[in-house]
Amino acid sequence: MATTPPELDGARPRGGRLPRRERRVQLLESALEVFVQHGYHAAAMDDIAERAGVSKPVLYQHFPGKLDLYLALLDSSCDAVIDNCRVALDSTHDNKQRVAAAIDAFYDYVGKDTGAFRLVFESDLTNEPAVRQHVDRVTSECASLIAAVIHDDTGLPDPASRLLAVSLVGMAQVSARFWLAEAGGIDRDQATALVSGLAWRGIRGYPLTD
Repeated sequence: MATTPPELDGARPRGGRLPRRERRVQLLESALEVFVQHGYHAAAMDDIAERAGVSKPVLYQHFPGKLDLYLALLDSSCDAVIDNCRVALDSTHDNKQRVAAAIDAFYDYVGKDTGAFRLVFESDLTNEPAVRQHVDRVTSECASLIAAVIHDDTGLPDPASRLLAVSLVGMAQVSARFWLAEAGGIDRDQATALVSGLAWRGIRGYPLTD
């Protein structure tokens, strides 16, 4: 009895025509699965088309090449991280809770089953300028959001506020990835409480300004 090759597990059955927007979403979802599983260099457009249940010409109608497809996915993933950070900061005016919410935004993103965070934080294509630009945008825009809060509340100059904000972003994303990979036995709530407690003990030392 024939069996499905392991590399094609999860392939979607070929079906009828979809509206262009729906087809693009389907292709991106399939590409995400393949890129997360294999990495950029080992992933092939044939694999992505097979996973999506379409012919390769259909895939190329939407994305001229593998890099274009990867950048489209990366753009969406970066937007998700930045939007999560923005929502976290806007969720409260209590700065202790803001710190906790911002840290948790990274843990929530890293902990999602899709593994999309690997495109942003663990890409095997960071030597490609366009990819590097996307990845750096996450740190830059999240730090800008946090820096604005620090500046408004402490009166620190913009460069100092931004340095502190970049440090908080780095703490959040590096610790979240470590938690997922190696911090066995610590659930997400406990992990975010530990890290946000550390961050808050540091940032609260800067006095509020009038």
